[in-house]
Amino acid sequence: MNTLKSCVRLYFHYVSINIRSIMQYKTSFFLSVLGQFLVSFNVFGGIYFMFLRFHSVKGFTYNEVLLCFSIILLEFSLAEMTARGFDTFSGMVRTGSFDTILIRPQHEILQIIGSKFELTRIGRMLQAIVMFCYAVFHCNIEWQPARIATVFFMMAGGMAVFTGIFMIYAAFSFFTLDGLEFMNIFTNGAREFGKYPIGIYGKKMLFFTTFIIPYALIQYYPLLYLIGRTDNAVNIFLPLCAVFFLIPCYMFWRFGVRHYRSSGS
Repeated sequence: MNTLKSCVRLYFHYVSINIRSIMQYKTSFFLSVLGQFLVSFNVFGGIYFMFLRFHSVKGFTYNEVLLCFSIILLEFSLAEMTARGFDTFSGMVRTGSFDTILIRPQHEILQIIGSKFELTRIGRMLQAIVMFCYAVFHCNIEWQPARIATVFFMMAGGMAVFTGIFMIYAAFSFFTLDGLEFMNIFTNGAREFGKYPIGIYGKKMLFFTTFIIPYALIQYYPLLYLIGRTDNAVNIFLPLCAVFFLIPCYMFWRFGVRHYRSSGS
């Protein structure tokens, strides 16, 4: 318990250092936040104009799709904010600075995620919250405790899945000395394709996103419960099952660490 408390305390100390560093350039920070807030509206605009022409997608209405997109965008933004250190990890391997991390007493993952806290992603989060509030108001969802819990479980599961993918992306750097761009298919690509309920892409995609990379567990199945298309209470807890995706991700990370050879600087 004391070890956990010390890790949490150290992480928030890392975060505070990052925030103080960012706030040294306040104008740059606020402009970046504004940019993050506005850029994602391109996707929102695409959804809006598509629904001007088509009134539903596989039976899902505009407001239901907007609810779906806002949740996946919020999940991705939270993961990107807190796990950004994995995204820039390849630079540590190239320069050999990962050696310094390994000789410190704290766990390497704690040091990596603490090395970069992307506070500017709060702009994208604000946009997701605005869309979420709009969709909730127009979807006429009856907000019982179970549905409120479902949203929080989706947030937790989504952060775990995207953090796991960032971890895999970083682990490839042990073997390639650089990140592999194809991994963006599973991060930025998932955010883009996730703006619509995954079930519309067909059974094969639904199978892949259920049992391989569990996007459907954090998006499609709990969404069906939220909008009242199913009363199956199992859908409430499926996002928590997605947290177990971190286990194979961590195993691959440890495999990479064991085979790490310093690249020098």
